[in-house]
Amino acid sequence: MPVSDGYLTYILDQLRPIVPSIRVRRMFGAVGLYATDLFFAVVDDDALYLKVDDTTRGEYEARGMPPFHPFELHASMNYSQLPEEILEERDELHRWTSRSLDVARSAKRTRTTGRGTKKRAAKKSPAKKRRRRL
Repeated sequence: MPVSDGYLTYILDQLRPIVPSIRVRRMFGAVGLYATDLFFAVVDDDALYLKVDDTTRGEYEARGMPPFHPFELHASMNYSQLPEEILEERDELHRWTSRSLDVARSAKRTRTTGRGTKKRAAKKSPAKKRRRRL
């Protein structure tokens, strides 16, 4: 189900005081939320999912919040649904959103610094010269 305009407006109104640089990108029926260049949240089926990692996922699970599964048969992505009541509690929303931004920042840093750091496999032996047949 696509994201309703009313719900998206509500989410943006709640998040703008916390993330003034928030921007929206529609993708595959859902909406991605960015803080400048950090992809930190997804809105799908009129539910907000924040970026999580191993250190933050437990708090969502403890509240019974499901992970984001964009496709039924695929593993979940690293986003979990935010409890709806937190959207109305400014201080709590700020805390949960800040943690999500930290996770997104860390993931981006890992992706950026992780590239090209693996040692290459052993050098290939020089190709043997082929004898030319006449």
